[in-house]
Amino acid sequence: MNAAEGGSVAPVAPLSGLKTVLKSSGIPPSWLDKRPKLPSRNWLIFLSVTSSVAGLYIYDRQQCKVIRRTYIEKVKDLAEEPVGALYRPRKVTVYGGKWPGDEDHDQSLRYFRKYVKPILVAAAVDFTMIGGKRLGDIANRVADDIKSQRRLEAGLDSRPEVFKQLPTYRSLEEERLSDLEGGIVIVGRPSFKEFMAGLKRGWTEPLTKVDTDELLAQELEDDGRFDEADDPTRVASKIVQPPSDPFSSAPRPPIPPLPPLLLVPFTNLIGFTKIPLMIWQFFNRRHDVRAGAEAGYTLVMKHTRPFAPPSDAPFSDITPGPPSDADFDTQCEAYFQKSLFKIPAENDKARQKYYVELKTKLETARALARGEREPTKDEVANPPPTEVELRAERLKKEKRWRGDLLGWQIVSPAARVAWDDRFRDALSVYVPPPESSG
Repeated sequence: MNAAEGGSVAPVAPLSGLKTVLKSSGIPPSWLDKRPKLPSRNWLIFLSVTSSVAGLYIYDRQQCKVIRRTYIEKVKDLAEEPVGALYRPRKVTVYGGKWPGDEDHDQSLRYFRKYVKPILVAAAVDFTMIGGKRLGDIANRVADDIKSQRRLEAGLDSRPEVFKQLPTYRSLEEERLSDLEGGIVIVGRPSFKEFMAGLKRGWTEPLTKVDTDELLAQELEDDGRFDEADDPTRVASKIVQPPSDPFSSAPRPPIPPLPPLLLVPFTNLIGFTKIPLMIWQFFNRRHDVRAGAEAGYTLVMKHTRPFAPPSDAPFSDITPGPPSDADFDTQCEAYFQKSLFKIPAENDKARQKYYVELKTKLETARALARGEREPTKDEVANPPPTEVELRAERLKKEKRWRGDLLGWQIVSPAARVAWDDRFRDALSVYVPPPESSG
């Protein structure tokens, strides 16, 4: 190597102690020469949005835990009180009906389980949940339960003797006192309207047992849909009346005190236009946790006041009157889908279409049953319904159409809450205790 070539090679700087160690361990020493720099504009936007969203979510969920823990600390001492071996805990009944327009019928009860139930569990309060798969199910359940209780008290029905031998058996009066001690939880305005409708029916309708399916079947039998066009034996349709009740002519007795009501507001957001509200709700669950915890705490503390009845003044819908508990959670009705208001028209349209098709199906079923013609290949592969099956199908469809229409007429925003003047002295509602009202 000549001098010119040797002079062109720059001397290599000796490695420091740290770099020597890094080189020996296989880590490039050049990593120590890196200088930090600001991320690009796109990275800054991404990191800002991601950190903001994560921060909102984490903060909200932390607040949810804090709020729930605060209310649990207030009531957990009640669960630690000593009790006897045959002690029955306080038990409440929870009603959560189907939200109009939502195929998931369990949304209201899911709201109760998520936000109200933790407080009741912490206070050792038992509960029974009653839901409905279709509109009107809660009203039917409440009416049937009340009439069953009235029949027991009137001596028309009796309990099996085997129950009276159990150590946990309680008389009707003891059960009534237990129910008054328990209370009723109603989640959402639709459930409230159904409950009040069932309450009125239960205390107004006669005590005679009526098979509604049998009455409907007789009514459909007499409307002539299945009669032959040339049947000479066809008679005029009869109006089927339910059996008379011996107590129907008697004056209505006063209603005894009923269990207090806990009215829990609930709004179910459905539809594409509600997506912005859904996003806001997702990052603000702490408000639902606080509302549910306060409702549970109010129930546990058992402070009540009389139910504020609706105003009977004319034009009360236009002229505001004194506040009424019948107006509970009216703002949730503004979130009903517009398609719900087409339920009556859609029912009529579906009924007309069905009866047009029923005529053809009935002719086919009778022709095959009488041997007037041979079945086609398609009919052999897929046998058409018989006349008996068509009657059963019609009964099922009519029952569903009428039930849906009646249920919508109960929960519709245009429908008022069912009311009976006898409820004035019988109903009461839970209110927050004085120490938490401020």
